[in-house]
Amino acid sequence: MAIPLRKVIASSSKIRVLVVDDSVVIRRLVTQALAEDPGIEVVGAAANGAIALQRIPQTNPDVVTLDIEMPEMDGLETLRRIRQQYKDLRIIMFSTLTQRGATATIDALMLGADDYVTKAANVGKVSESMAALRHELVPRINQFFVRKDGPTPPAQGRPQTTSPAKPPPRIVPAFRPHLSPKAVAIGVSTGGPTALSVIVPQFPAAFDLPILVVQHMPPLFTRLLADRLQKLTPLKVVEGRDGEAVRGGVIYVAPGDYHMRVRRQGEQVVLSLDQAPPENSCRPAVDVLFRSVQDVYGGRVVSVVLTGMGQDGLRGVEGLKGAGARVIVQDEATSVVWGMPGAIARAQLADVVVGLDDIVPEILRHV
Repeated sequence: MAIPLRKVIASSSKIRVLVVDDSVVIRRLVTQALAEDPGIEVVGAAANGAIALQRIPQTNPDVVTLDIEMPEMDGLETLRRIRQQYKDLRIIMFSTLTQRGATATIDALMLGADDYVTKAANVGKVSESMAALRHELVPRINQFFVRKDGPTPPAQGRPQTTSPAKPPPRIVPAFRPHLSPKAVAIGVSTGGPTALSVIVPQFPAAFDLPILVVQHMPPLFTRLLADRLQKLTPLKVVEGRDGEAVRGGVIYVAPGDYHMRVRRQGEQVVLSLDQAPPENSCRPAVDVLFRSVQDVYGGRVVSVVLTGMGQDGLRGVEGLKGAGARVIVQDEATSVVWGMPGAIARAQLADVVVGLDDIVPEILRHV
């Protein structure tokens, strides 16, 4: 699936948003919350997917916020049709923290939704609901755009055909060839379910190292993600459990709202889960996993950072790099958001910066 580029807009321009939800209250809350951001303009609203498809050519939005459960045409069907007709339109799903909502959200992300926000249950004051919406939704909208003459960093996207930016120098760590890696550690955020669904099937059935994954997601979502990934690979995929022995050929997904670490317990390496304070506003956090991986395996690790907003993983990679681990990051052109991998590339910590389809071949080359 082609990844749309971050759209370059003038600093004086506004990001145009179409709000799609069958709840009048939610439409009003989202509209009012976004109206308080000077860089965003709500250009329309729709009560279901059928109306939304009519409004898109009329309002020309940059972003659609899309509810999942709606009458006449639900969010998943609307998403399918939008992706067929408007491949570059950014889509953010609205989900409930329920089994049904989480399942549908995972489906939506696999179908090409760019990101999601969860609806708060039993909301209190309207002002609190609006503040929560602004906190969750505004950064997710802004992450897909770059302003060309404001304080925002330069545009990020596929390499230009003229005057290409000079790539960061390739730096190879001091890595002893006879010390083969003992684990693979992967950090990912925005766009992660789609990215993982691409790379996980590429691991051969005989792959015999543990694969430790931190995907920024809330509880329930991570278990469902593990279940979906299990259908794509002969390797075993599980949501990590506290005290579970770490074994080769198993993919461990950090559970939502828990940091996942590895630690030695006698002759074994086991998982350790805790609810220590979030790092980089995340729990689970990539940095937490990466630090523990370094403590247990030293430099005998292949670390991978895929698409995602923010810089989670940067500090952990610094330590791993210093210990001699291999560092692979996803490139801009195939990332939904080049935040986490971009931070590592700009810090010149990556051994290789490659497209999504080349991630697993690079891992196998090092292993």
